[in-house]
Amino acid sequence: MTERQQIGKPAERQTSAAGRSGTVCCFAALLLCCFASGCLERTITITSKPEGAIVWLNDTEVGRTPVTTAFTFYGDYDVRLRKEGYEPLSTHRVAGTPIYEYAPIDLVATALPVRIKTDLKWDFELTALPDPKAGQGGLIQRAREMQAESTKK
Repeated sequence: MTERQQIGKPAERQTSAAGRSGTVCCFAALLLCCFASGCLERTITITSKPEGAIVWLNDTEVGRTPVTTAFTFYGDYDVRLRKEGYEPLSTHRVAGTPIYEYAPIDLVATALPVRIKTDLKWDFELTALPDPKAGQGGLIQRAREMQAESTKK
């Protein structure tokens, strides 16, 4: 080999090594984009008037109002609320599916490198039970009136 050929060979190696490192960088960036995909976050926030009611979703206790809990599926939910001094509430609510959760759009939404948050808000109003002591006062008053009438005869 001539001196010129030997000098040219390392230069060729450097060029091919630089090309390989560029390919590796592109491949690494592509992998990073794939693994840095976004996420879909789903939560339900339940409030009640008055606050402090115990909440069950599909027979699973999730906490006291106001409460925020994660959920995994859309559809019907059995909801129960209970607070001392108030009538228990048992009902159901529907968690509607947003457009970006339908196939095949959901695949694109999951692959995008953004966070998509769905927060459903359900409000409930509890009915107070009648005060048992208030009802007794009227009952006692009527009993005394009846007793007075019976003694007059």
